[in-house]
Amino acid sequence: MGTTAQTLERFTSKTATSAYIKIPLRSNGLGGIFYFKLCYNFNAMSRQSLALPTERKLRDLELRAMELRKDTLSMLTKAGSGHSAGPLGMADIFSALYFHVLTHNPKKPFWDERDRLFLSNGHIVPIRYAAMAHAGYFSKDELGTLRKFGSRLQGHPEYRFLPGLEHTSGPLGDGSSQAVGTAYAGKLDKTDWHTYCVMSDGELAAGITWEAALFAGKYRLDNLTWIIDRNNIQIDGNTEDIMPLEPLHDKFAAFNWNVLEIDGHNIREFITACDQAKATHEKPTVIIAHTIPGKGVDFMENDYHWHGMPPKPDELKKALKELRTLEGKIASESE
Repeated sequence: MGTTAQTLERFTSKTATSAYIKIPLRSNGLGGIFYFKLCYNFNAMSRQSLALPTERKLRDLELRAMELRKDTLSMLTKAGSGHSAGPLGMADIFSALYFHVLTHNPKKPFWDERDRLFLSNGHIVPIRYAAMAHAGYFSKDELGTLRKFGSRLQGHPEYRFLPGLEHTSGPLGDGSSQAVGTAYAGKLDKTDWHTYCVMSDGELAAGITWEAALFAGKYRLDNLTWIIDRNNIQIDGNTEDIMPLEPLHDKFAAFNWNVLEIDGHNIREFITACDQAKATHEKPTVIIAHTIPGKGVDFMENDYHWHGMPPKPDELKKALKELRTLEGKIASESE
């Protein structure tokens, strides 16, 4: 039959999230060959570890994040309402999630073996929509329907409307409990998939979040990772002025969590943290990602007024120019 290299045939999906290998088992005596077909995921060959990105892949993820930022701002301006600061601050993490970390298949959004991704702070969903469109869940043309009547892309994600969403979110704090329940179910069923939950720091003022954290710590949900967008703002101002959260690291550690703190704009750090989370046993993991709200647009950065405000057309033009300049710098550094 020849060598393995000669007999292995690989078919890769457009999004490079899944593949098939066909391995010939034996001849049928009539000149044909019976094949065994195995489906696996490129992004997670092992559930225990993630491949760290090469320098080229890292640059691709950074450039992708810039594209997501541009699409997000264009969506918000066209919609005339929505949140700008949070989505921009989480672009690097969503680029890493959809194009390196998650086990998923855009063509089969409810594939049983997929990782589950919850978005508790549903108001930043434009960045998730942008990532999903780029990954192939739906056409990028549909991004322009954000917040329109009858659109699948509502201002907060609606599970009923859009395949690829795990839940409907809006009330802050609910997503964390839903993710914990899902991870617990995964444990009971002895599944291999991992549950991730993206959250805001402002929603940590909700008591339901800490009830969920207690539950996850008690049941040692090591198949669960929370990702907290620690941007220090909420709609009324600075989190530490409104409801102080620090010492946040110590609080989660006291709840029996594995706590990791990273620069949320360093994609390599984030992927390494996700890898460490998957390698951790007997504890859930929380990644406290320190981010800059409005990242990439100078007049939006660290200004809480942009938490719930979209750019006007002239502001969009200025923002896109800034992002294209940053994009050019990233591209030139990789050459």
